[in-house]
Amino acid sequence: MLRYIGRRILIAIPTLIIVSLLVFALQKLLPGDPVLTMAGEERDPQVLAFLREKYRLDDPIPVQYFAWIGSALTGNLGISLRTDIPVLDLIMSKLPVTLELAIMAMIVALAIGIPAGIISAVRKGTAVDYTANVIALSGLSIPNFWLGIMLIMLISVRWQLLPASGYVPPTEDLWLNIKTMIMPAFVLGTGLAASLMRHTRSAMLGVMRSDYIRTARAKGLLSRKVILKHALRNALVPIVTLSTLLFGELLAGAVLTEQIFTIPGFGKLIVDAVFNRDYAVVQGVVLCTAVGFIFMNLLADVLYVLVNPRLRHSA
Repeated sequence: MLRYIGRRILIAIPTLIIVSLLVFALQKLLPGDPVLTMAGEERDPQVLAFLREKYRLDDPIPVQYFAWIGSALTGNLGISLRTDIPVLDLIMSKLPVTLELAIMAMIVALAIGIPAGIISAVRKGTAVDYTANVIALSGLSIPNFWLGIMLIMLISVRWQLLPASGYVPPTEDLWLNIKTMIMPAFVLGTGLAASLMRHTRSAMLGVMRSDYIRTARAKGLLSRKVILKHALRNALVPIVTLSTLLFGELLAGAVLTEQIFTIPGFGKLIVDAVFNRDYAVVQGVVLCTAVGFIFMNLLADVLYVLVNPRLRHSA
């Protein structure tokens, strides 16, 4: 197992290097000059020169890259050009918010998608199957921002059941925190639930046509036991893959939802940084997101081995 994980980590290292190069290079292609934004309206030449020297913006691009990546390896992602706060501190203050939203959205997706996929596969060709597929297609088609706005108008404005926006840390008021996060988690989770439902249905249909499933049924095993113990367990590999990748997307792709519900997470941080030409923050957030994706892929590989005994022996 450790050798298997080590091989996956070695594969991830070149990926991280390529991602860091892309992040740094694409950041330099953004229009605008962050120093002019920081200097204000007067733009004194001495102030501009001081700022360029302070943030090493006059150094050659390769020198800037190696200085940045060298600092990043030690945990120093630089200083925000806008707020003069360490980027790592900004990320650590926003990451728990987005992480909480992603976990709640993933719970919604798993609670809806996997049972719906199993039922749809078991009842293939029936009205239940067609209804589940229609709902899944609707979940994939409806944009998150539209669903979020509709939920705010209906649940918050008309019925006044939940707060329309904002965020309260769970350490201050746990119940209010849950109330403020229910709608954004549902908005994010429904789209993921639709994808999980489709993949679960497809995986279950493939497994249920296998010989060992027919043998289990012929032995007189209960239908529920055949489905949950034999079929579902062998269908979990693609479901685990999709779930881990979707969770990685949640950490990076909650930008619109966080903007709609005014949640001060990763999404708002990256949007503000792009508008303010805050290069250090953009680079730090994107790099952390890439590391998160790679970690989720590594986690998926480990879960493969735990779920499937055949992979466990080959690892």
